[in-house]
Amino acid sequence: MHVPDGFLDAPTSLATAAAAAAAIGIALRGARRELDDRIAPLAGLVATFVFATQMLNFPVAGGTSGHLMGGALAAILVGPYTGLLCLTVVLVVQSLLFADGGITALGTNVVLMGIVTVVVGWVGFRAAQLVLPKRLSMVAPAAALGAAASVLASAATFVVLYSVGGVIAIPFDTLLTAMVSVHTVIGLGEAAITFLVVASIVSVRPDLVHGARRVLVVRELETRLVAS
Repeated sequence: MHVPDGFLDAPTSLATAAAAAAAIGIALRGARRELDDRIAPLAGLVATFVFATQMLNFPVAGGTSGHLMGGALAAILVGPYTGLLCLTVVLVVQSLLFADGGITALGTNVVLMGIVTVVVGWVGFRAAQLVLPKRLSMVAPAAALGAAASVLASAATFVVLYSVGGVIAIPFDTLLTAMVSVHTVIGLGEAAITFLVVASIVSVRPDLVHGARRVLVVRELETRLVAS
């Protein structure tokens, strides 16, 4: 999903750069409400984990491969604002030091792998929480659903951007079919990794998982009601 230099025309790249800059500015303000003595160290670990796992690819089909995007995972663990900042740091380091994604396409990659995956992953996660039972055991399945949705949303967003500013003409239907089919499989891998990581942390320290806080409040309230 890392978009290289020259894939999109200059106006589209500039537009995504502006969108990324605006989103980062909002995230910097919003992260102040999410970060505390417990979450701040975890944010660094999340960025490191996402960076490391993005370097590992798994085969999909037809010679293609996929890797963790990590937007949904980051949002659920440390909050959507902090999660976006974590993904931005990862993408900047990858672009500048490892040539993984173009420098002129950095804004595009932040939009696709940062903004879209964080927002859709978090919204999908919260939507699943509204439907699923309010239990800690349901946090990981909700996270997996959000993660799968985030990958498909990122792929669809890329198709839209390419249809607007792609330098080589590719039929919209052809590109959409190719991207969605491949990223459906990648989404399953993303969901599995997200499920395992969130479930592991929830099992030992649910208080460290931002997305589990509402469930913990509900459980604490129910405990108090029963005790009284």
